[in-house]
Amino acid sequence: MSSFRFNDLVKERWWAIFALFCAVPIQAHDGHDHGPKQKSDSNRFMTTRTSDQVLPLTNEEDVFHFVIYGDRTGGVPEGLKVLEQAVVDTNLLDPDLVMTVGDLIQGYNETADWLPEMKRYKSIMSDLRMPWYPVAGNHDVYWRGKGPAPPGHHESNYEKHFGPLWYSFAHKNSAFIVLYSDEGDAATNIKGFNLGPLQRMSDEQLSFLKKSLSKHKSADHVFVFLHHPRWIMPRYQDGNWDVVHKLLKDAGNVSAVFAGHIHHMHYGGNVDGIEYHTLATTGGHLPADIPGAGFLHHMNMVSVRPSGISVSAIPVGGVIDPKEFTAEFLEQVALVQKIRPVSQSKPLQLKVDGSASGQQTYTIENNSKQAVDVTVALQSSSQSSSRWHLKPDHFHKRIEPGKRQSFEVYLDRSAGETESLKIPQLVTSINMEGESSRIRLPDVVTPVQVRLSSVPTDFFTDAVDHCLNVTGPNSTARIENADLKLPDGPMTVEAWLKPAGTAGFLGAIAKTEVSEFGIFMDEGVPQFDLNLNGLYFTAKAEDVLPTGKWSHIAGVFDGNAVKIFVDGELIKSTPASGKRRKNRLPLLIGADVDARGNPTRSFIGAIDEVRISKAAVYSGNFAPSRSLKTQDDTVLLLHFDRRIGPFVLDHSSEATSTILAAQASLVPVK
Repeated sequence: MSSFRFNDLVKERWWAIFALFCAVPIQAHDGHDHGPKQKSDSNRFMTTRTSDQVLPLTNEEDVFHFVIYGDRTGGVPEGLKVLEQAVVDTNLLDPDLVMTVGDLIQGYNETADWLPEMKRYKSIMSDLRMPWYPVAGNHDVYWRGKGPAPPGHHESNYEKHFGPLWYSFAHKNSAFIVLYSDEGDAATNIKGFNLGPLQRMSDEQLSFLKKSLSKHKSADHVFVFLHHPRWIMPRYQDGNWDVVHKLLKDAGNVSAVFAGHIHHMHYGGNVDGIEYHTLATTGGHLPADIPGAGFLHHMNMVSVRPSGISVSAIPVGGVIDPKEFTAEFLEQVALVQKIRPVSQSKPLQLKVDGSASGQQTYTIENNSKQAVDVTVALQSSSQSSSRWHLKPDHFHKRIEPGKRQSFEVYLDRSAGETESLKIPQLVTSINMEGESSRIRLPDVVTPVQVRLSSVPTDFFTDAVDHCLNVTGPNSTARIENADLKLPDGPMTVEAWLKPAGTAGFLGAIAKTEVSEFGIFMDEGVPQFDLNLNGLYFTAKAEDVLPTGKWSHIAGVFDGNAVKIFVDGELIKSTPASGKRRKNRLPLLIGADVDARGNPTRSFIGAIDEVRISKAAVYSGNFAPSRSLKTQDDTVLLLHFDRRIGPFVLDHSSEATSTILAAQASLVPVK
């Protein structure tokens, strides 16, 4: 199978696959009833259950499908790989037959060059598991070379190796008629599609058309194929398509006409009951890359029933073989999904004025059995809004299975605009080379490790009292696991909370996930959870916290029990002992944390004065201070009074890096 895939095109046009099954039948010609004809037949439906619903039965009309390829020529040699992929896709769809609309080979040459092109095209098409039928286009018959063209140009070569220039055949009470739209002027041996007189079909071919229509007058549907869409005016001015159309109309059973040549999709409408379709390309040159506007490599799929037809366009590469998704294949995809750049350098130091610079080394390891193409660049939004620059501007490498690649980049940011400062993020694009396809995986976003350097002692002088305003998962604060220096043993987690709502199970300060600790709100009732030796011990309060009012919550573990204090009063003490079960997840202020370290079940309201201590600070009732102080056992203290970009200063001696989420805001305390 071919390794060619149009991933972006597939992503944008995936709906086309479903259109095969949900497209509404179009009226093929006058005189047909196109509504569904379903019978109520209890012998066709069975259940052992009772239901008030009566499910409709399927339409039992005979149906078949055929595929149409667009132009192959005019593009780069890689267009042949598009054709190869179309063959792979078509075999999966398994239609009854495949039609073309001409321009099969590059042509415009002498016989010595024409013959190899013909053989290459037929070799690719020979992999189809169903019959295919050629249509002659200008590239297939126009001769170019030294001296005058032979009579008919390459017509004799075409008919010798591809088939008749015009013909018809029947299939399942339908008929297929192939016409030739490049006859030109037989007297002068001139061929062209830009001269009006050359756009006429000869009397000989019109006679054939009349005989074919007469022969297939009893068919449910007649389909007509040619290369040039002669009905598009004024492109084909002075032609005689009006004569051809009248013959098709008078036949009464012509459902659709298909052509190519213009290399973009064009729907000519329903004219006298006949649908006019022009295809884009199946490997040919695309004058623009706008799939949504019909400039794409595709094939048309036609579903045929006695009552009508439906036509759908399927992007090449958009048909997937479900048998490829074995357990082994999915295991490799899962491994590739874990690929991301890993920093081998110390974090960049961000100065108070917003400037930073330094060399950074990253490694990328491919632990899968598939080769991958990896591109790493600076996220554009970070670069434009935060003054960050990456040199070189990207890294691209093919990484073989089981191999590792290293790369160095230089990151710098000029001083200024500290309020809008954001952590730069690297975006890693990964293409996995499968056995029969090239798979684009979702981009991986990796924040660059940046730490706030030393802050002047007067930085918080006269600072207005602020708090963290949590409105959702993107407005939280985050402390990475490696930055939280909390040893095993006694501990205290405390904060001032002002909930804006009480519904649900919400995280206020959390680092759990079958481990660690957290302060939660269960329908507004606060509780402190601590995992010891793999089991959670919970101290839960009794009353719902009032909304719109500040309350002090403290969770304490003293080695013998977990306790919860509300506004300094001991509410619950649960016997507990053991070793704290740890994890590598971040501590989140304002949300619970999931297994991937992302915020979930976020607290709604304001949070202030978060302090974590490596000791049991409280043993009995106390009067909580509205502004907490640093003590010998304090490992984290966040006043939330000032920020430098996304950084909030930790007032403990640990100077722990705390980063605000993208939508986080600090607001004055009320």
